[in-house]
Amino acid sequence: MLIILAFIILFHLAAAILLFVATIHNAWWVVSQAGRDVIYADLWYSCNSTCFPVENSHTVDAAYLQTIQATMILATILCCVSFFVFILQLFKLQQGERFIFTAIIQLLAALCVMIAASVYTAQKNSFHLANLREGTYGSSYILAWISFPMTLTSGIMYLVLRKRK
Repeated sequence: MLIILAFIILFHLAAAILLFVATIHNAWWVVSQAGRDVIYADLWYSCNSTCFPVENSHTVDAAYLQTIQATMILATILCCVSFFVFILQLFKLQQGERFIFTAIIQLLAALCVMIAASVYTAQKNSFHLANLREGTYGSSYILAWISFPMTLTSGIMYLVLRKRK
């Protein structure tokens, strides 16, 4: 039982780390133009050797970008909160009860990640400058999509899991 508990905790921590990296790292979009530096664009900045904010990120035109920013931050916060709730429930739940509250919070985190990655996929051209539209998805975008099934699986594990001795 202790091995299963350790696996669940490590799985949850791995999902949280992926969410942090996907949210913070500046490689959601990579533009590699011939004869120029590689430009990395994330949810806040576009960087080559120096960084500059995403243009018009504070306007109504960038509402999709603001949605992505908010849902990725919310997913990261929810994932961390669900970990602490799980630790709390380990000590407070009666034997045989399920970790329903932890599962709900983790499933909400999975939903937020899915929303953010889906909106970014559908609307990436609406907030990138014209010279940055000819690029490819970066590592942070891929990590966001990898963290979605991890948080979803973790939430389902918490639904099924019962507290034992």
